[in-house]
Amino acid sequence: MSIWWSLHLRREAASVPLARRLLLGTMETAGVDPDICYDLSVALSEACANAVEHGGDGAPEDYRVTVFIDGDTCRIEVTDSGPGFRGAPAAPPHSPADRPLPAPAPAQAPAYAEAGRGLFLIEALTDHVRYRNRTGRPGAVVSFDKILKWREGAALPMAS
Repeated sequence: MSIWWSLHLRREAASVPLARRLLLGTMETAGVDPDICYDLSVALSEACANAVEHGGDGAPEDYRVTVFIDGDTCRIEVTDSGPGFRGAPAAPPHSPADRPLPAPAPAQAPAYAEAGRGLFLIEALTDHVRYRNRTGRPGAVVSFDKILKWREGAALPMAS
C-alpha cells in the first residue's frame, strides 16, 4: 500500500505549520516511528520556509508540497516559483524528476545564526536530497527521501 498527497500553499509563513501537521498526521496514522516523523517534519518545515522566503519575487504566489509514502520510503518534494538555484540547470525535458544536478553547497551556518541552516538540516535529517530548477519556468525543486521505520503493529506495512 502507498499514500501520496499534494498541497498547493500560499507563500505565507502560516502555511509551514499546516504542511508539517498534515505530514505528521499522515505518518503517525500510518504507524511511522516517532523519531522518523520528527526528522521528516523538521526537514519539511525547512524546505517550506525556504519556499516562503525565497520562492518568488514578492508576490504571494503558491508553492507545492508533495509527499509519497511507498513501502519503506518517504519522498517529499517542495516546488516553488522563485529564481531557482544558481548554477543548477533545469532538468532537460523528458528526464526523471529526481535526476541529480549540481546542488547548492549548504555550508553549515554558525551556531548563533538565525538563517542559513535550512539546506544543511534537510541533508542531515534525510537519506538522499536532490536539488533542481524547474523545467520551462522559474522555480526550484527540493526533494528528499528517508527510509521509514515502523512502530510495532503499524497500519501501513500490514496493508501491503
